Amino acid sequence: MLGPIALTILLALTTTVALLLIGTPLAWWLANTRSRLKPIIEAVTALPLVLPPTVLGFYLLVFLSPTSPIGSFWVSLTGTTLTFSFLGLLIASILYSLPFTVQPLQATFESIGKAPLEAAASLRASPIDAFFSVAVPLSARGFLTASVLTFAHTVGEFGVVLMVGGNIPGKTQVISIAVYEHVETLQYSQAHLLSAGLLVFSFVVLLIAYGSNRRYSVRVA
Repeated sequence: MLGPIALTILLALTTTVALLLIGTPLAWWLANTRSRLKPIIEAVTALPLVLPPTVLGFYLLVFLSPTSPIGSFWVSLTGTTLTFSFLGLLIASILYSLPFTVQPLQATFESIGKAPLEAAASLRASPIDAFFSVAVPLSARGFLTASVLTFAHTVGEFGVVLMVGGNIPGKTQVISIAVYEHVETLQYSQAHLLSAGLLVFSFVVLLIAYGSNRRYSVRVA
C-alpha cells in the first residue's frame, strides 16, 4: 500500500523509463524518415497535447475494460483487471505523456544532422554503434529535457488517471487525485499541503533542468 506521494513518484519514474525506451526509436525514425506516413505518425504522437484528458481516459477505460478483448485476455491471464490498477495508470500515463518524450528527442536528433553519423560510418561504425557512440552523447540535452518534461507531466496528470484508475487509496490515488478529494471533502489544510509540495517540487525539477541545460550549453560552446 503506497501513499499518494510514493505512488506518484513510482508512476512518474516508471513512465519516464518506459517512454525513453519506446520514444527514442520512434523519435529517431521521425527525425530521419522520408516516409509519407511521417505526418500521420507525428499527428498521432502529438494528439494528447490537444485531446481533452477525459476523452483519452474514456477511450482507454473502454479499451482496457474487462469486456474488451485486451482487458478480458488480461483478466483470464492474471485474474486482475487493467482498469483501476497501477498497470492501467502506467499505460494511460505512457500514452498521455508520449509527446513530451518524442518531440524533444526528435528535435534534438534533427539538429544533429547527418554529418557526425556519416563520419562514424566512414570509420566502419555500424548504424547501431554510431547511434550509441555518436548520436546519444550529442543528444544529452534532449534526453534530459525529455526526461524532465515526461516526469513532471506525469506527476501533474489528473483527468486521464482518474478515468482509468479511479480513486483507490494505496492503489491508484496519486497526488493530483488526493488534492481533489481533499477539496471535495473541505479538507483544505491537507489540500494546501499537497498542492504546495507539488508546486515546489515542480519548480525545483524545472530549475534543475534549465540549470543543467545551461551548463551543458556552456560546456559544449
